[in-house]
Amino acid sequence: MAETLPVDSSLFFKLVRVVNLTARPFSETVGKDNELSLNEWRAMVVLASHPGVAAAEIAEATGLDKMAVSRAIAGLDRAGRLRREPDPNDQRRSLLFLSAQGQRVFTRVGRTAKRREAELFSALGPTDAELLNAALDKLLLGLRAR
Repeated sequence: MAETLPVDSSLFFKLVRVVNLTARPFSETVGKDNELSLNEWRAMVVLASHPGVAAAEIAEATGLDKMAVSRAIAGLDRAGRLRREPDPNDQRRSLLFLSAQGQRVFTRVGRTAKRREAELFSALGPTDAELLNAALDKLLLGLRAR
């Protein structure tokens, strides 16, 4: 029997579709209103959670490729939403932080993001949300091991 390619009912395709359907409203509304790309927002989330990381850590945390992270950092920098400091252990690296302006944007957009997250997961009960969270953690752990 011939091997078949994944179809739109596959778990992987459903995961991609969920990501795309949840990202689309961001770009059309929040991103446009705040002159912020989705990848810039993703970088901001990491910087707010882990101030003082380098670009490579943002790429690791988001799963974005280095070029996408580089563009996001450049956009945040141009908009005055980022602060750089030299890494005292490696002068080739910069440690990245949200600037005061970046923190204000993060707080404002974060409120909307939290509401959107609550809406999205309202379709799941608490038990299903916990199971999904645990399954995604396992999946991420397996991907990091590769």
